[in-house]
Amino acid sequence: MRTQKIRLPYPESVDLPFNNAAIRDFFQAGTPDGDDATLPGYWLLLRGDALLVDMENGAPVMPYGLFPAALEYGEPPFCIGLWRGQPLRVGRIAADAAIPAPWTAIPVNFREERLGEQLLTLAGMARQILHWKQRSVWCPTCSARLAVIGNTWGMRCESCAQEYYPPIHPAVIVLVRRGEEFLLARNAGWPAGQYALIAGYLEFGESLEECVCREVREETGIFVDTVRYVASQSWPFPSQIMAGFTAEYAGGELQVDTSELEDARWFRSDNPPLLSPRRSISRHIIDTFALKRP
Repeated sequence: MRTQKIRLPYPESVDLPFNNAAIRDFFQAGTPDGDDATLPGYWLLLRGDALLVDMENGAPVMPYGLFPAALEYGEPPFCIGLWRGQPLRVGRIAADAAIPAPWTAIPVNFREERLGEQLLTLAGMARQILHWKQRSVWCPTCSARLAVIGNTWGMRCESCAQEYYPPIHPAVIVLVRRGEEFLLARNAGWPAGQYALIAGYLEFGESLEECVCREVREETGIFVDTVRYVASQSWPFPSQIMAGFTAEYAGGELQVDTSELEDARWFRSDNPPLLSPRRSISRHIIDTFALKRP
């Protein structure tokens, strides 16, 4: 008798902030070529790590129109595409610049709940693009000036012709399960009592799955197996992609590396700690595979 093979569904992308899924219905990506600055448009203006927003009926919205005469930009703004069919421009103003009423500045981070998911995602993209532009002035090979490669985000050296493109740094984040328990860790800089998933950057020669095993072992002394990819999230702080996994406990006792973590411990779904904000992939994985585990 022939046994029917069960096909597991491939993980689908999740609609988390900072992923393009949050803005795909209204955003058309572009490159900073041929922008007509005389046309009005939408503005993503950063002051430090905060986004300037207009307040409309008490809710933050992107400013629209020509560049505000009351502001002086620290870096010339440029177009990154279209939002609802209109030019979408990013720029940075001085950290001490006065903000004209009724505008205000709201921090761009995953803990901030005043920004809607679309606006937070756009602000994260602006932050990431400006980070790349600010660090792409001089060639790291010969120190000559870099110039934009047309119709791309790439840069080419005017002297040695080396080309550079925006780097995205891969990192893993993992939920380790042991029966009905799950392993969470705490960083000293987080809000009091908050725990989240173990995470870390890829090293030379590693696969993502190997990175999961190494990070868990190095930071907690725990061995894992059955590493399974579940989802990812763009992470513009400044330029990461967070690849999310689950893994099963395979041995070892907790031995926390205090140079990396303040604490790590096992929890159960009926008594979880203060968790990371819902806009993070850490919380998405905990909610999906620990608190709501079938």
